[in-house]
Amino acid sequence: MIRAAERLNSVQEYYFSIKLREVRELAAAGKPIINMGIGSPDLMPPTKVIDAIQKSFNDAVAHKYQSYQGLPELRNAIAEFYNHKFNVTADPTNEILPLMGSKEGIMHISMAFLNEGDQVLIPNPGYPTYTSVTKLVGAEPIYYNLSEENEWQVNIDELEKTDLSKVKIMWVNYPHMPTGTNALKETFEDLVAFGKRHQILIVNDNPYSFILNDEPLSILQVDGAKDIALELNSLSKTFNMAGWRVGMLLGNSSFIEEVLKVKSNMDSGMFYGIQKGAIEALHLSDDWFENQNKQYEERRNLIFKIADKLGCTYDKNSTGLFVWAKIPEGKSSEEITDEILYTKDVFITPGTVFGSQGEGYIRFSLCVSKEVINQALSRF
Repeated sequence: MIRAAERLNSVQEYYFSIKLREVRELAAAGKPIINMGIGSPDLMPPTKVIDAIQKSFNDAVAHKYQSYQGLPELRNAIAEFYNHKFNVTADPTNEILPLMGSKEGIMHISMAFLNEGDQVLIPNPGYPTYTSVTKLVGAEPIYYNLSEENEWQVNIDELEKTDLSKVKIMWVNYPHMPTGTNALKETFEDLVAFGKRHQILIVNDNPYSFILNDEPLSILQVDGAKDIALELNSLSKTFNMAGWRVGMLLGNSSFIEEVLKVKSNMDSGMFYGIQKGAIEALHLSDDWFENQNKQYEERRNLIFKIADKLGCTYDKNSTGLFVWAKIPEGKSSEEITDEILYTKDVFITPGTVFGSQGEGYIRFSLCVSKEVINQALSRF
């Protein structure tokens, strides 16, 4: 018998992989399931982006291996985008690394900087991939709690009370998933100072920057941030290009160089046509964001009505692709979401998927049309 690697003993199958099997089985049995749990954009990418990839097919270099660092034009477009949107200057030659999705970057960064036994600070609640990747590379996750009482911001004073001697990386995610809380400039300033004091690499995962967010921020806006911080971003949510797998990593050249050592051994470059489409997306006018956010705002307002029906409370000013709602006392997050699934045929994500601090909350996705949300609303 061929045994799986021991490292797999430390990770579980992704919650959504398991639960979506059950959801599909219910649908196959004839249940009219409405899936409001997954953050996979259902809107179309920009027409110009699709045109760009189609036009690229006959380019002489389209079907060859591509540079591990991406097309120079793509790195230039990322630099221009960050300068325009965040007032951040990044050298496209050595401070920007295109990725096949920002999720790839989580693994590459971890492999580049973590040794077995190192510790990693991970937000609770937070994106489960931070934990699974940390375990896969043999490092130890150390969770730092975020709370509604502290507006889901990092509590630096609490972190200073912990033993940080083995901590190598700290994952930060603002705008925050799942709560939809936006970053504060002061939080980023405190994080940069904290990272420098303890020589901890701060990595901000920033894919929700422009979804229902009037004040997008980057940790790289903080003076001296490049000395200790990296930032991941993605085209998946911003431009409805989740399946295209286009992400980016920004930071100082020495950090980027270490990550490139990993990446160049893991792939043979991003498909040329996808890069051409990404370039077009990054050059779109602000009208794109305004029009898209109008649709998401209409959807969010309808989901607020469902949350009201359930007796939940929520932040009307939250950002990102989700509504994070606090449930009434008396039932756990998984109890209430299972009850809704089995009695209303609506799948909603329990907050505990994102950590123990998610107990008492549920998460709705905005990646559902108004018509479908209204159908869901009628079932309550």
